[in-house]
Amino acid sequence: MSLQGQDGGTPTLEQVAALAGVSRATVSRVVNGSPKVLPDTVAAVERAIGQLGYVPNRAARALVTRRTDSVALVVPEPDSRVFSDPFFAGILRGVSMTLAPTSSQLVLLIEPAEGDDQRLLRYLRGGHVDGAIIVSHHGRDNVLQELAQLPLPIVFSARPLGVDVPVASVDVDNVAGARTAVEYLLSIGRRRIGTVAGPLDMTAGLDRLTGYQEVAAEAGFAEAVAFGDFTADGGEHAANKLFDEHPDLDGLFVASDLMATAALRVLSQRGRRVPDDVAVVGFDDSVVATTTTPKLTTIRQPVEKLGARLAEILLAKIAGADLTTPEIHNTELIIRGSA
Repeated sequence: MSLQGQDGGTPTLEQVAALAGVSRATVSRVVNGSPKVLPDTVAAVERAIGQLGYVPNRAARALVTRRTDSVALVVPEPDSRVFSDPFFAGILRGVSMTLAPTSSQLVLLIEPAEGDDQRLLRYLRGGHVDGAIIVSHHGRDNVLQELAQLPLPIVFSARPLGVDVPVASVDVDNVAGARTAVEYLLSIGRRRIGTVAGPLDMTAGLDRLTGYQEVAAEAGFAEAVAFGDFTADGGEHAANKLFDEHPDLDGLFVASDLMATAALRVLSQRGRRVPDDVAVVGFDDSVVATTTTPKLTTIRQPVEKLGARLAEILLAKIAGADLTTPEIHNTELIIRGSA
């Protein structure tokens, strides 16, 4: 493959256009991935690029600087959850606001939990981005360990389970937040308190359950636990199971607002009044917390701030900073009508 144009110099866009028999603008559209070019034309341009050894300006700069001016936001969840859970929208807003004044572009990678981990790892190893933020990760197999050991700046949205190397992460104190929720239920006179917990392969699910269990042990009440997956459907299934097994509960801590909205519906269907019969506390203080009847008492986590910090730390790591200390933010109890 020749790396020179017809005049002996570096190949130009014009030379690619002449060889492919198209306009300069068409070559530019192909190079930039425009979908508005016919497949035959794309093939002709790509053949000309290969024959001449043409390197687009952005790629040429990346070869020199080893920078792509792109960062990845990796969400190992189904797209149906990513676009329905307010948590992800808040993280995305925080990340986007931080990147906006910079030259970095954001690449969203949605990789379902049961997806092809090796494909994700190949992409991140392939030099396509300068760094990555990993959000809502699950502790499965060894993919988190492999992500943490990539030769690429990485920041996790919570401490990655099963990883034995120091990594940068940003999260809230989930144990303390859950403790606050359960202690509040005790303070308003609830004595038979259950929980709809999150999945135990996620830091948030594990830590929020730990907070509940610590208070249960200290206060001396029997644990009543059912597990959801941080979705409304999962919360509905778990709440039904919990009240089938423990119909006498008078307090309920739910590990996410989306699951709490489902729990409120389940209680209504069962003729249980909230908060008279059962007081309910959620976790997140997302937009759905003010749309329920009654409005949801919940534990607020500063999601946009978390997203902003994830982006700030990643940019610092890309610039050469050696940051591996977990960063933990406080939560806050927001009291509304459900408790």
